[in-house]
Amino acid sequence: MSVQETTTKPADPTAIPRWTLERARALYGMPFNDLLFEAQTIHRAYFDPNRVQLSRLLNIKTGGCPEDCGYCSQSSHFATGLKASKLMEVEQVVAEARKAKESGATRYCMGAAWRSPKDRDMAAIVDMVQGVKALGMETCMTLGMLSPDQAETLAAAGLDYYNHNIDTSERFYPEVVTTRRFADRLETLDRVRQAGIKVCCGGILGLGETVDDRIDMLVTLANLPEPPESVPINMLIRIPGAKLAETGAVDPIEFVRVVALARLLMPQSHVRLTAGRTAMSDEMQALCFFAGANSIFIGDTLLTAANPGESQDAKLLRRLGLTADADA
Repeated sequence: MSVQETTTKPADPTAIPRWTLERARALYGMPFNDLLFEAQTIHRAYFDPNRVQLSRLLNIKTGGCPEDCGYCSQSSHFATGLKASKLMEVEQVVAEARKAKESGATRYCMGAAWRSPKDRDMAAIVDMVQGVKALGMETCMTLGMLSPDQAETLAAAGLDYYNHNIDTSERFYPEVVTTRRFADRLETLDRVRQAGIKVCCGGILGLGETVDDRIDMLVTLANLPEPPESVPINMLIRIPGAKLAETGAVDPIEFVRVVALARLLMPQSHVRLTAGRTAMSDEMQALCFFAGANSIFIGDTLLTAANPGESQDAKLLRRLGLTADADA
């Protein structure tokens, strides 16, 4: 199979899928060395292989979410011990973004534990976007489902990316979330795209899904009218009290295979190594970078979960000879 040929868009993206599950499955099942070689080859065609974008994620509104996402510490359906809070003040968010920039982050992501934002909160959200952009940082928001008007408001504010993960395959999705449909996720992605905002969308490994579910998730993303410019790949952090707290660990080699497949199916996207890095060895992360991951989130916390500290990340990047965007 020619990977170069399969990554070419058809003239009419609505005519046939860019990828079938069978074609993606064949890539995923290649000998590991061959898969990584193909992924690294594609990665080098579109990105500097030794450059990593550093991002920072801030919880601007914590807990009390009415959704029942089985992996989440912030769901009101589970007794995780997390206390709900109100939306942060704009000035505090911008101050935190300034600190993140001083630590080397070039991308700032802001997340609120909402099913969808209320219109009364949109003015503050707009001010946050504009305040962070004034620092010269790339902006991303994740606020739940959006109405068309809300998407247009965020676009007018200059938001660069909107994150709304599909989490897993459509088949397995009802085992993870029951308070909204898989189709609702896709509808929000379409509204974001129609408003002219770049899409950040990926998934989580370790929910109890099969290998085919993982492949199908990536095929769904790659076959969107425009693939997401940003694809976060998360490893489940098992939260005591949450529905999926007792699921099994993800095999490191299988995780790397998913990263490589994401790179092959979406060659021009940033593939972001996101939640779960505290459970990853340096060697596993190095393989992920070789497989095509080119972004990490820095800081001691990622929303409500632990994350490797900045000194630990800096040490790893030095060991691998990788350069952060801010230092390039």
